[in-house]
Parts: sequence; C-alpha cells; structure tokens
Amino acid sequence: MTPYFTIHAGEYLTGTYIEKHYPKWNVWVPAKDTGIDILVTNSANNKTVSLQVKFSKDFNPTHRSPLDHSRLLATGWWTHDPSKIKKSDADFWVFVLPSFLEKQTSFIIISPSELYARFGSIQGTAKKRIHSYLRVTRGNRCWEARGLKKADQELLAYDRLLDEKRDFTEYLNAWKQIESRLK
Repeated sequence: MTPYFTIHAGEYLTGTYIEKHYPKWNVWVPAKDTGIDILVTNSANNKTVSLQVKFSKDFNPTHRSPLDHSRLLATGWWTHDPSKIKKSDADFWVFVLPSFLEKQTSFIIISPSELYARFGSIQGTAKKRIHSYLRVTRGNRCWEARGLKKADQELLAYDRLLDEKRDFTEYLNAWKQIESRLK
C-alpha cells in the first residue's frame, strides 16, 4: 500500500476531538478515498461509524456591523455536489467550523439523507452545486444562512430567526448520534 494523501485539517480536528473526549473509541483513516474520511469503532472494534468530514476556515463576515459580527462564533462556507450527498455511503457528514476569534471548534454532525433533504427544502434540488453557509452563534445555535436577506441575517445573529428548515442546532456538536451507534 502506497500512501498517496495526508489528512486535511478537518479530519485532524475531528479525530483529535474524538480521541480526547471518547478515549475508548478507535479512529481509523482509510487507505483510499471512497467517500469515507474517518472510521470510528468502539473499543471492541465490533461496531463502526463512518464519517465524511468537511472543513471550512472561519468566514465570519467582518463587513457586517460589529455588533452582528460579535454575535457569531464561527461561520463556514462549502460548495457541494448534491449527487455526492445523495449517494454518500457515510453514516454522517461532519462539518468542522473552527472559530476565528475563539479557540473553539464546532462540529455539525448530520446524516447525508437529512442533509440532502434540508438543502432541498432550502435551495431546491435542481441545482448542480449547493452553496452552504453554516453559522454558529454565541447562543449555541446553528443556522444555514445561504440566501438570507440582511434583516434575516441579523435575526439569525441574535438567535431570533424563525425558520425551522434553516435551523441546524440539533446537529451542532451532536456526538450522541455516534455514541448511540457505538454502544
């Protein structure tokens, strides 16, 4: 087996987080690219969870008002091929958002089928590329902000946006989904 790649920052941050907070789990990096970036097993190595990891640097919008800017912990930007989400073999997709201002990383952990359905309800399914702006607020909420008008983005920053399909909070640092599968 010839190594042909190294892990990227998101895979490193995810693996490091798992090893620190779940020391009985084992973290594995596949030898070839199959759409699975990390395998996680329980201590007996008889239960497995597969992860597709997506990393973004922090895109906290500094051009907005300083008050709005200070309300956001981290923001990420991704471009997706919807067919890859729909056909994904991973149990979960993990979006890794390190904060530019804080020494904290947020993880959005969601099944690909739920992710595909969410993006479809927000942006439609006919697009060739899906642009995603996930934002984590200081109030520990997570929102999909792509396409929001300025007034709605301000509501988002203050956790006052009333749009269930854009609310990704239940997936923010949702490690319990993985815990339950590895019991």
